[in-house]
Amino acid sequence: MIPFEISPEEFNELRKNGTEHQLVDCRRPDEFALSNIGGELIEMNTIPQHLDEFRDDVPLVIICRTGSRSAMVTEFLRRNGFPNARNLAGGIYAWSNRIDPSVKKY
Repeated sequence: MIPFEISPEEFNELRKNGTEHQLVDCRRPDEFALSNIGGELIEMNTIPQHLDEFRDDVPLVIICRTGSRSAMVTEFLRRNGFPNARNLAGGIYAWSNRIDPSVKKY
C-alpha cells in the first residue's frame, strides 16, 4: 500500500530524479499567488468537480499551506479511486523550512 504522506525530502528527491508525478495545490488562488512550488491549482472546494483531471498512473502529491487541507483532499481522493494520492507532510511551511527557504511562508 502507498503511504498516505510524503515528506518534503522524499518529494524533493522524486523531483530531482525526474520521476513523473502530478502536484496539485488545493489552496485558494490568492494563497497560490503569494507562494507556491509549482503544480496545478485546484481549490479544495472544487476537487469533486475535477476528478477527471487527476492521474492514477503516477505519484499524485497534494499540497496546501500546512498539510491539513491537503490531508483531507488526499483522503477524499483515496476514497474515490486514487490510491496513489499522497499528502505533502507539513505543506508549504515544511517545504520552506526544510527544502527551500526562498519559498515564502504566510
